[in-house]
Amino acid sequence: MRNNRSVIVALLCCIVMKATAQFPDKLKGGLRYYIDGKDSAHYIGLNMTGQFWLRNTATNPFTTVQGNPQSNITDMSIRRIRFVLSGVLTDRINFFVQFGQNNLNYLSARKAGSFFHDATVDYAVVKKHLSVGFGLNGFNGPSRFANASVANILVLDVPAYQEVTADTYDQNVRHLGMYAKGKLGKLDYRVSFAKPFVIQTASGSGTEAINAYSAFSTLPPAMNTQGYFMYQFLDQENNFSSGTTGSYLGRKRVLNIGAGFNYQKNALFHYGTVAAKDTIQQDMKLFAVDVFYDAPVNKQTGTAFSLYACFSSYNYGTNFIKVAGANNPANGTANATTLFDKFNFGNAYPYLGTGKVAYIQTGYKLKDGLFGKLGTLQPFLDMQYANYDRLKDGMFVFDIGANWLMYGNNSKLTLNYHNRPYFVENSNGAVVQQSRLGEFVLQYQVSF
Repeated sequence: MRNNRSVIVALLCCIVMKATAQFPDKLKGGLRYYIDGKDSAHYIGLNMTGQFWLRNTATNPFTTVQGNPQSNITDMSIRRIRFVLSGVLTDRINFFVQFGQNNLNYLSARKAGSFFHDATVDYAVVKKHLSVGFGLNGFNGPSRFANASVANILVLDVPAYQEVTADTYDQNVRHLGMYAKGKLGKLDYRVSFAKPFVIQTASGSGTEAINAYSAFSTLPPAMNTQGYFMYQFLDQENNFSSGTTGSYLGRKRVLNIGAGFNYQKNALFHYGTVAAKDTIQQDMKLFAVDVFYDAPVNKQTGTAFSLYACFSSYNYGTNFIKVAGANNPANGTANATTLFDKFNFGNAYPYLGTGKVAYIQTGYKLKDGLFGKLGTLQPFLDMQYANYDRLKDGMFVFDIGANWLMYGNNSKLTLNYHNRPYFVENSNGAVVQQSRLGEFVLQYQVSF
């Protein structure tokens, strides 16, 4: 463990020595080709984001990698790599295409995994007020980070519990369907209607076969309806794409109150009696309310404050629970004695379920030029507390860390400590917290 941390420190020093080069100003907003001449309203743009991880994980008890026990893992991975081609072709026609890959680590299948995240076109029926679009899209509910813009996340990673059906009925939180978006005064809205993907083509992580507890149904899916509505009291946010911003670093003064929903009929199923195998179907009904504040504290010095809080009420049916870990560095357990334990390895924990969830994230950007030409710092903290029906104990997880903003979000280094619970199912069938474990991540992000 000590040697692993020494490696992290040594690599951090190397990055520090290489970080003196200034990021080109002309790449700050991506590359653009203006259709009607320089700085016109019509353009085609190219953007890229890459997030690279160096990590040390204290793994859950009984964790294995290819059948071999592992109590501590140090690994390197590409958390995300994304390329975006988008544009405003006319006063009414926009398009947005995003391609890339998530979680390329030492366990990944080689030469595989890249896919389209978004492929949409929309038409402004009433300019600014109503646009209707089609395609593979992430105009989701029920909360702000149901689809986050990965280039400007405040903390290390998005709150995964808000990606409510990730890689089950959707493709990395995107559905095939149609959407409507727009602004009515200070009310920003998005609603979508889609045909979900069938469960059988999902990656399988965290998906259980039918049993006494609710699971995502393998029966043909019904249509899915989502919506999210924000009343924007101060500066107005751009709704060109579906991704929402984590922090503007003091460039905007934003105060929003939001609310949303996600509904799908007969999305879950379970056996009423396991012996009789009498299938009971249940609707997925998810609701949330949240508040987002992000604003400069002192425009002269560049300090800025960000705060986001959310309360969610999730109904996935009887005692639904999903156990998974972000970019999991392990692939098995020697303790799969119950269905709950099946996915409880590596850095996994029960992050999503039927019940109530409270979440908060906050950060403070220190003054510009804190390190001269090397940028400044943005300490942050986030916490999730959930009362899930399947768990006897409350589920609490938190992250604490800091972004070293070498050139805003275009070039930043993040050091994060993640602390999670380890739950087990006891002999009485109750799922209780047994211990807590930690994970250190050093991430470098480049974006234009």
